[in-house]
Amino acid sequence: MTTPVAYEDIRRDVIAQLERDRLDPDQDRDSVRQLVMSAVDAYQRRAHLGESRALANPSEMADRVLTSVTSFGPLSGLLARDDIEEIFIEGGRVTYLDAAGRLQGLRVPTTEDENRQVIDRLLATTQRTLDSRSPLVQARVLDGTARLTAAQSPIADTLSATIRRHRVARESLGSMVDRGSLTREAAGFLWALMQTRSGLVVSGPPGAGKTSMLSALMSSIPSAHCVRCCEEIRELHVPLTHGAYYEARPPALDGTGEIDLRGLVKFTLAMRPDFIVVGEVRGAEAFELTRAVNAGCGFGCTVHANSARDALHALVNAALMAGENVRDEVVRRVFASAIDVVVHLDRDEVGRVDDGLRRQTMEILAVVPAMTDDFSTEPIFVRSHLGAPLQWTGALPPDADRIERALPDGLRLQAILEGRVSPL
Repeated sequence: MTTPVAYEDIRRDVIAQLERDRLDPDQDRDSVRQLVMSAVDAYQRRAHLGESRALANPSEMADRVLTSVTSFGPLSGLLARDDIEEIFIEGGRVTYLDAAGRLQGLRVPTTEDENRQVIDRLLATTQRTLDSRSPLVQARVLDGTARLTAAQSPIADTLSATIRRHRVARESLGSMVDRGSLTREAAGFLWALMQTRSGLVVSGPPGAGKTSMLSALMSSIPSAHCVRCCEEIRELHVPLTHGAYYEARPPALDGTGEIDLRGLVKFTLAMRPDFIVVGEVRGAEAFELTRAVNAGCGFGCTVHANSARDALHALVNAALMAGENVRDEVVRRVFASAIDVVVHLDRDEVGRVDDGLRRQTMEILAVVPAMTDDFSTEPIFVRSHLGAPLQWTGALPPDADRIERALPDGLRLQAILEGRVSPL
């Protein structure tokens, strides 16, 4: 077992020589390997002169240092696994959440400097940086398969980062049924809804599967419909026959050139969309969705909330953040007329399950014409608790006739809800 002190001494020497010789670890692998071997040999010579403790296994040390400077060091194994959902870095400590919902600690010791090097290497392929001028950063990394969110001093006491892996495999409402999130009847209802220019909100706590559900809903949009998808950091990867994806851009070092999510949504309204998707609504971009309503567009978005009704109020509050001097009752009235359905998801508490983390649809709520100043709603499908069946309440959405007119000949919405036929 190599000592942490020896490892850090050798790694620092190697990094200093890389910078001095201007070697690129990605392009000059052979030269970097020779440099690492020379640094290990130099350490051993100093150890034999009594300056430090000799290495028991110089070859092992060389491999570890080489991995650190040419790859992602102790995190290389985690980043290569497909069963890791999120990796958390807090200074020199690394923990991770596996697909079963278990929070575990990385067994290999790391330092904050080493973890910072991992973050810098991940950001090297992007146009974003983490430094004193930009102490907060979000970026797509690992060829678009993960989202990195990181902070440093003075925003955080130490390096603080989360690497969230996401699926690039195509999701569908059928896969949601196979996974136990939806029943076939509920999936059929959502498929029918997506044949129209409807307004949908997917809500739930972090990690509940909102992005996967939104992907599945997008895959059900008719191919002739123009879909414009706006995200702060791209996570959706549904193939589009007609439409495009847009990603926000942070400001440059001089503070110019920023394109925020609100600006993207406003931009797409000029591109004749049938359906606008906003990956995650957290702020003023919600106000632009009210413009989409007036333009006759359908829309879909995700929002953090504890229930379907809470999601409706969260959207109103986010829209008010735009500062457009519009009263909340006006915004609420616009959303009440625009949102057709809220799909609310939940998940097991992390660390409390042994047979895999469940992510399930808890409620499909229809927004009906308001009888009061508040939202009026009607549950279409409900699940009493995680693991319980998702049951149709017997209710129909208020625009059932419009949905049915969009269905292929022979399909009836009532038959889909009763499970007598399925469009999937």
